[in-house]
Amino acid sequence: MKLAQRVVNLTPSPTLAMDQRAKALAAAGVDVVNLGLGEPDFDTPAAVAAAAVAAIGAGDTHYTPAGGTVALRQALARHIQAETGATYAPTEVMVSAGAKQALFNAFLTLVNPGDLVLVPAPYWVTYPEHIRFAGGTVVPVPTPAEQGHRLTAAALEAAWQPGVRGLVVNSPNNPTGAVIDPAEVDRIAAFCVERDLWVISDEIYSQLVYPPAVHRSFASAADLRDRLIYVHGLSKTFAMTGWRIGYAAGPGPVIAAMERLQGQATGNPTSIAQAAALAAVTAPLPEVARMRSTFATRRQMAGEWLARSAPLAGRVPDGAFYLWVDTTALVGHTLAGVTIASGDDVVRAWLEGARVAAVAGSGFGEPQAVRLSLASSEERLAEAFARLDRLMVPVQ
Repeated sequence: MKLAQRVVNLTPSPTLAMDQRAKALAAAGVDVVNLGLGEPDFDTPAAVAAAAVAAIGAGDTHYTPAGGTVALRQALARHIQAETGATYAPTEVMVSAGAKQALFNAFLTLVNPGDLVLVPAPYWVTYPEHIRFAGGTVVPVPTPAEQGHRLTAAALEAAWQPGVRGLVVNSPNNPTGAVIDPAEVDRIAAFCVERDLWVISDEIYSQLVYPPAVHRSFASAADLRDRLIYVHGLSKTFAMTGWRIGYAAGPGPVIAAMERLQGQATGNPTSIAQAAALAAVTAPLPEVARMRSTFATRRQMAGEWLARSAPLAGRVPDGAFYLWVDTTALVGHTLAGVTIASGDDVVRAWLEGARVAAVAGSGFGEPQAVRLSLASSEERLAEAFARLDRLMVPVQ
């Protein structure tokens, strides 16, 4: 059977692939410390779960509008204003089955075949796949490690070329944890206005930022109001990955087009999950602050480990919960029977020799790097770091 080329061209997510490999080993009785998947290891706050149960009891189990209930869109508009200072009408907000679907909707709505799209690198693995699926071409924008992997307007200017129609920004960044300097947001906004670019700003990690870093939303840049799609979700902030609720805000005509697309693709996000989301963005949830504090502790642990791991280079993240590691110094060495030539070899050696799962940087646009998720308990992180230290003794 011949498949459509657009599907053949899709690359499987390396993060999900590594997670499946780690879980398969665990199911076989192997003790694997899984630092692959970007999923908070906390339970959803009890008040949020209770709202879902109440919705089931009340019979709220029917179709909703494709872009979400009116009540949730109103609440999200207020939530976005509180978070960013930007004002959106409920009709300028839509709900989706996770932030990934919101991004997919946005790319398919804005990218025409042949369009070039600026994507700062390293980048989340899904952006290039969505852009290519829509018929566009990715133009990587390097963000060097010596600049903390922070995007600048100067880097965009250097990468720009005729045919560029849009820009994807992700701050805090997955995989590096970099947070764009607040003053740079204005310079990037000015560049986009001058070049007449639309902007998709993925800010799903905005509540996970560690001092002295300061997150400033691109929604706060007034000049971008008519060309910005703001994307967020509940997965990271509220530990609601399995509930699959994301959202987007932007100009009314673009949001309406995205909702039409979603209406023909999946229809509405789950009604019960929407009830839970309404509770998440309207009720005070002390668990969120506790999760952020726990991630800050793990970040410190990761920084201490990195400082004593001579073969590895990197820096603690400004935000999110990942450690982005340069493994170039391991090239040419052999670990667990694997001769290292790239980050792909490193993660294979780490899994086989130390039973620690991580994700290779090749899917993020940087082949010599590796991403470790800090979404694991302090005890398991300590165990993972100890195992890796023992494995890498020959190259210390």
